[in-house]
Amino acid sequence: MRTFGVEEELLIVSADSGWPLPLARAVLDAAARSGPGSCPGPALTTEFKQEQIEVNTRPCETAEDLRAEIVAGRSLADDAARTVGARIAASGTPPLMHTTPTEGDQRYSTLSRRFGMVAREQITCGFHVHVSVDSRDEGVAVLDRIRPWLPVLLALSANSPFWNGEDTGFASYRTQIWSRWPSAGPAELFGTAAGYDATIARLIRTGVLLDEGMVYFDARLCRHQPTVEVRIADICLRADDAVVLAAAVRALIETAAAEWRAGVPAPAVRTDTLRLADWQASRFGLRGELLDAATGDPRPAFAVVEDFTAHLEAALDGAGDLPLVRDGIARILERGSGERLQRQAFGGGLASDVVAAIVEATHAHARRPEPEPFD
Repeated sequence: MRTFGVEEELLIVSADSGWPLPLARAVLDAAARSGPGSCPGPALTTEFKQEQIEVNTRPCETAEDLRAEIVAGRSLADDAARTVGARIAASGTPPLMHTTPTEGDQRYSTLSRRFGMVAREQITCGFHVHVSVDSRDEGVAVLDRIRPWLPVLLALSANSPFWNGEDTGFASYRTQIWSRWPSAGPAELFGTAAGYDATIARLIRTGVLLDEGMVYFDARLCRHQPTVEVRIADICLRADDAVVLAAAVRALIETAAAEWRAGVPAPAVRTDTLRLADWQASRFGLRGELLDAATGDPRPAFAVVEDFTAHLEAALDGAGDLPLVRDGIARILERGSGERLQRQAFGGGLASDVVAAIVEATHAHARRPEPEPFD
């Protein structure tokens, strides 16, 4: 059984106004005072901006275990945030925003100086799924075979329609902001681990990227552990949706690995077509058409999602996740992803109402008493 885990990038917002608050260090300090100490569990870390925090789960074998980690991480972060007058919100972009300094470490400061407004406006939250692979060769074979399906994950996760207090018209405006980074988006076919390494080395030699950490492909090999990291998704509004999409990603990677072992060639889909597929999923989410993974032709979103689920069926069944993912995706199709709830909350025209609805949905899995503030 392949292990899997997630990174959830989350916003720190005012409990009263909904504006982002630069309190990452204070939240981490509060979590350290109140958290489980040396006991295992999800970890909190800083992110690019001081208005963000990241939850990293441990590697898990079952969807049930992953759900427990995600819920525990969101609860730990929110309990700590509430002690300093803030809340934790799962949205791909902040409905209310202003440009602010980056988090204080040297690398982030260098990024800010080099990339100007792109870095200053970089306050977006993604959902990164790590799935174990047996070797780098298998990992690259997986990357080559999952490319056409990644826009479907983006559409299912879309949760960022607002930017600077306005409805952008996009289901995932985070994708538009993120795509301004020079290496963001779909990658070419690599063929082998050596081909992957040569591509990364070539990109670094240009001098445009700061280092390998700036290789922001939709999916990549993790530098620090033997996993494939799928990075295309918005942060999911609801914890249960996050579990469904993570289980789908694990099945997608298992399916791709099985195809590689069976000698099935990687789909020869052009990268420019995949870039359009990403854009289409970002613009319309599940509300219109997506590009067919095999042909690149537009089709109703529900039909492309049905093909996606069918593609994963054997791997989902083998992991015991078929009912979870099939039913979970059906719920998302019926009620919409996070972008629909955000737009419904904007009915009165106040972005602060949207933030309040996001916070409520982010923590709907756990009703907890108000924590006591620290002295």
